Amino acid sequence: MNQNEEILSENNGAPENMAGSPTEATETTVAAEVNKLQNDLAEQKDKFIRLYSEFENFRRRTAKEKLELIQSANEGLLKTLLPVMDDYERAEKSFQNNGEKDLEGFILIHNKFKKILEQAGLKVMELKAGSEFDADLHEAITQIPVADEALNGKIVDVVEKGYLLSEKVVRHAKVVVGSK
Repeated sequence: MNQNEEILSENNGAPENMAGSPTEATETTVAAEVNKLQNDLAEQKDKFIRLYSEFENFRRRTAKEKLELIQSANEGLLKTLLPVMDDYERAEKSFQNNGEKDLEGFILIHNKFKKILEQAGLKVMELKAGSEFDADLHEAITQIPVADEALNGKIVDVVEKGYLLSEKVVRHAKVVVGSK
């Protein structure tokens, strides 16, 4: 038996490689390549998730800005119509004080106008004498001395109604505040 046959018989027929088997080297390079591809995949997935989140935030933000733009356009129109509403209310009080009975058409127009403003989201601030003064909602046009200590710093009279549009102040209520 020659020397090559002895080596083959000792290794069960597999030729011996002094530097390691070729399959071992291939497995490590394949494992390294798979590991690199998995890392790249995870990185790309992370980028995709971030980009998708940014897009969703952008979409929500633009939808919100669009609604705010529409509301602000409505707000400008409603602000210009508020003096007309005030005039209607003053005229109605004037006619009622004079005892006019033929106000039905006038009152119908006033109610229709009020209903249109309410449908647009405009709300009247409900105030009465004795309510707390809130600088965010009210504008104090004057202070008057009050004998009753309970009215100190509180609203004594409402000169001009205030209005809200979707919980945002469109016009501050002009009020008279009591002081010591």
